[in-house]
Amino acid sequence: MFKDNRYLDYNGAGFRKDLIAGITVGIVAIPLGMAFAIASGVKPEYGLYTTIIAGLIVALLGGSRFQIAGPTGAFIPILLAIVLQYGYEDLLIAGFLAGIFLVIMSFLGVSNLIHFVPRSVTIGFTTGIAVIIFTGQLGNFFGITGLEKKEFFHENMIDLVNQFHTVNVFSIVTALIGLIILFILPKIAPRVPLLLIALLIPTLISIFLFPSKVETIGTAFGGIPNSLPNFHFPQITLEKLVNLWQPALIIAALGAIESLLSAVVADGMKSGEKHDSKRELFGQGIANMITPLFGGIPATGAIARTATNIRSGAVSPISGVVQSVFVLAFLLLFAPYASYIPLAAMAPILMYVAWNMSARKSFTHILMIRSGDSLVLLTTFLLTIFIDLTIAVQVGILLAALSFLRKMSGKLDIKEATLSDVEIIKFSDSDTSSLAKYTVDGPIFFGTAKVFEDKYPAIFLTGARKIILDLEHLSVIDATGEAALYALLDDADKAGIQIIIKRLPKEKLPLFKKSGLYNRIGEANFFM
Repeated sequence: MFKDNRYLDYNGAGFRKDLIAGITVGIVAIPLGMAFAIASGVKPEYGLYTTIIAGLIVALLGGSRFQIAGPTGAFIPILLAIVLQYGYEDLLIAGFLAGIFLVIMSFLGVSNLIHFVPRSVTIGFTTGIAVIIFTGQLGNFFGITGLEKKEFFHENMIDLVNQFHTVNVFSIVTALIGLIILFILPKIAPRVPLLLIALLIPTLISIFLFPSKVETIGTAFGGIPNSLPNFHFPQITLEKLVNLWQPALIIAALGAIESLLSAVVADGMKSGEKHDSKRELFGQGIANMITPLFGGIPATGAIARTATNIRSGAVSPISGVVQSVFVLAFLLLFAPYASYIPLAAMAPILMYVAWNMSARKSFTHILMIRSGDSLVLLTTFLLTIFIDLTIAVQVGILLAALSFLRKMSGKLDIKEATLSDVEIIKFSDSDTSSLAKYTVDGPIFFGTAKVFEDKYPAIFLTGARKIILDLEHLSVIDATGEAALYALLDDADKAGIQIIIKRLPKEKLPLFKKSGLYNRIGEANFFM
């Protein structure tokens, strides 16, 4: 059904590299798997089951050579909401349905539609999720007791304030040690497994210096069994399908976005790589259908773990298989010892993950422009935090579509134009073959940015060392269009090509200056 070219020329040397990379990623995945599960309102072992099963299936069936799948921070708010409203059993059903949706998406070519989700929406809900994860760990960080997880953000914050008098000094000390390690260790020992050390050292300190003074995985959830659960098919009824199809669809959409984004990041880190997006969604779908049958929670491609996999020297999907086997070995041999891990030691790890996923620079950048994208961003962000992710994404895309309809005019067209005598004299340096000119007619926004990105590589094949972009008829450019132009400039720099902007409409110049494109291109390369 899908042709697999990911094992071409594979040999023993490649396996040795995959073995090292898989073990390295496994060390990172163990604390994250447990932490994401706890933050999602379920037992920590369910995160390990997900890491093992989903990681294995996506490695074997996915469309990226380097993708590492498992539980991720992006799912936490939606999974927690399902657990609080419907319970763990229904979470398994929602995950199973999401898998079906992902498989359907793979055959319908929905992977191409992911590009139409506005950047302001993805940044908005990603930053909102980061805020929810970060604040959700304040209770464990301070060792506050008597907290009950509630559906809405403001309810949790009120409960946190009301119970703040129960803070535990030993929990704060434990959490601070982990936090300090997370910020200092990468500077003095960048090759050391950061998350494992940030979990292990606070745990050992709490065991030997103040035993039984902080809440642990064991006291909160009981011991972690050192085995995989038995196969269990959840009981699906018509009523549950009616209640869960919408959350399941959001899980599928979010999983598709994150897995494909992770695959794109992997392609960028490995020159010449190109993932198969349809196969990737198919693999993610099968993984999410099978994982719930063994007690696992929804999974998707994990950007940080995939990047770690590549940096550790992985050459094929075998590294993902090794990662799953390594986590399975940990579960079978050492899982009972995980019950000694303090929740206060896991809190800074999740806070660290939230800080890294917050997209704060992009959030601030879009907000500062004060355009329609800013409104979409802020609305999506606030709805994600105070209502839920489902509503946030729907409203965000609707607002972006309305904004588009208001300013959209025409289609994007990029075509080669004839050089004028003035341009030849000014830019050619006596060699007209080194100079080319293209006109951009129409908008570069979230709906046409993909068209723009697909067309501009052909421009570089002309052999020209200087390219004039005539933007006289550029009708609209939004945050996604800005990102596309930045990508063009980055690729041009790598190819040693100079980009010259001609006849940019005056009303677009302030936006170019606010976004930083004006300085990035250089004042000398603008000819109004």
